[in-house]
Amino acid sequence: MFDTLEADIVVMQEAKIQRKDLQDDMVLIPGWDVYFSLPKHKKGYSGVAIYTRSSKCAPIRAEEGITGILCPPNSSTTFRDLPEDQQIGGYPRPGQLSGEVDEATLDSEGRCVILEFAAFVLVGVYSPATRDESRDEFRHAFTEAMDVRVRNLVAMGKEVVLTGDLNIIRSELDTAGLVEQLRKEEVSLDDFFSSPSRRFLNQIVFGGRVVGTRDEGREEAVLWDLCREFHPTRTGMYTCWDTRKNCRPGNFGSRIDYVLCSSGIKDWFIDANIQEGLLGSDHCPVYATMGDTVNHNGTTVPITDVMNPTDMFKDGERQREWTIKDALPTSAKLIPEFSNRRSIKDMFFKKPRATIKPTRATAMPGSQDPPPLIITISTGPEKDSWAHGDPASSQPSSQATAPPSSGSTLVASPQKPPAKRPAVASPAIRPQKKGKVTLAKEPSKTGASASQGTLKSFFKPKTPVPSPSQEPTGTDNTASATADISTASELLPAELPPEIPSPSQSLKGSAESSAKKTPLTSVPTDDKVFDPIENKASWSKLLGKRVVPKCEHGEDCVSRITKKPGVNCGRSFFMCARPTGPSGKKEDGTTEFCCKTFIWSSEWKPSSAASLSG
Repeated sequence: MFDTLEADIVVMQEAKIQRKDLQDDMVLIPGWDVYFSLPKHKKGYSGVAIYTRSSKCAPIRAEEGITGILCPPNSSTTFRDLPEDQQIGGYPRPGQLSGEVDEATLDSEGRCVILEFAAFVLVGVYSPATRDESRDEFRHAFTEAMDVRVRNLVAMGKEVVLTGDLNIIRSELDTAGLVEQLRKEEVSLDDFFSSPSRRFLNQIVFGGRVVGTRDEGREEAVLWDLCREFHPTRTGMYTCWDTRKNCRPGNFGSRIDYVLCSSGIKDWFIDANIQEGLLGSDHCPVYATMGDTVNHNGTTVPITDVMNPTDMFKDGERQREWTIKDALPTSAKLIPEFSNRRSIKDMFFKKPRATIKPTRATAMPGSQDPPPLIITISTGPEKDSWAHGDPASSQPSSQATAPPSSGSTLVASPQKPPAKRPAVASPAIRPQKKGKVTLAKEPSKTGASASQGTLKSFFKPKTPVPSPSQEPTGTDNTASATADISTASELLPAELPPEIPSPSQSLKGSAESSAKKTPLTSVPTDDKVFDPIENKASWSKLLGKRVVPKCEHGEDCVSRITKKPGVNCGRSFFMCARPTGPSGKKEDGTTEFCCKTFIWSSEWKPSSAASLSG
């Protein structure tokens, strides 16, 4: 979508979601930050979002709501009561609002997000629509608050861009069949444009049609209608159509979506228009484009210099990258469900670094040999970066509990050729915890550990046959080392870095070296080469397709992870794969929507027959 729009700031209205409905692909978008205002009480209603491309523009302040009565996340202090250096400002003062609707109610429906950039304040709104008389009071109160906030910001000397779905028709050019419809209803144009909402819009924009004397406090216009400035006489420039009557093909609609700006930055814009060809909604996008360079305080500067914090760009050149520390408190990336996480796409931008730390182990009691050298290869936390300079979370990479397979990111290829290892006995390899592989100087003298018993059972022959030419004399040390060879050579990767010999070769070499020093008289062997294909059933149990439970529809369930804070946060569960029904709840006896199937993954135990079927 962002590639199609080719925009650096995207303002969306009527998102119709709640916080619990936010998903990774809405928040963790590489290269983008996002700010939401969502309804506090109503479900599937209203909602505004502003996305900003972090490589081009980064806000310095952000607020939710038009009045400043709401509080930042994890704070009980309202935006209007924050220290002045943290405020956007322009909040309605006592007496400026009629008081028909209290301010907390006005900002409870998720209708406004305000971002302040270094150059201007961006106000993204979704104004209430005209439905019936029961909403008139709320609609007029919200329009009044919007007018007061914008005018107060301009009076402070700040430039303002007001954009969004205002749900207001400005003139007869902005709606189809208006004159004919008013004639049938016996209503004059003056009466039509004297309604409170249309009167507000025409008084706040330059060139608006104002009937009679201007209202007190609205004596001067402060904003420009950019689309009309670039297309002053264009007809049929509509942004919304009635989908129930399929009015879009015939372009029988209205223009109710706007980009308005204050006088100080009007000349920054080089184009403004609608994109009526983009489908997918009953509205079409409206856009306004700024030039690469702008006149700021009498000086021509690159637009990036005035759209970002002062230390991020200089003369159009980036001085530092955007990091997660630049995200403002209301950024959706800081919501607990998404903080310290990243999009799956970001996992492929940079690979984790591997660290190699040589250390000396403690010599075994009674041994005359020096302690073995242990090389630890592990991955640590690394700050990845988003596309266009966004950083990913600094959360450590997942650590494996088994040796890495060939090509694993746990093993990093060094930039310089490794030095040749000294000619010493080939090391045995044993798996360690926390994603580490240790290389010991010599095989364990205590035999295979008890923890390897289960794994060995998958590989050893069913009936070991002793060699008739060997007699049971000598020690057990070499025998235990031989058992380790058969296990490690199958479990560990077929290829290792050049400085590390192949596991099977190094282990066999160690055994052969020991055999030359101590003749073997009794070693259990097999006459034939072990073929792991014989243990196909065991491999199927490990590598077979996972069996998932069935839902009430008889279909495979899907796996989900609990994001809601609490004791179950992070637990996985199975549920029906079908979509949620109109009621927003799981439904019984339906063929189209999600049923009530719910099974914790930890409690799901498929039958052994089913588990081997994959």
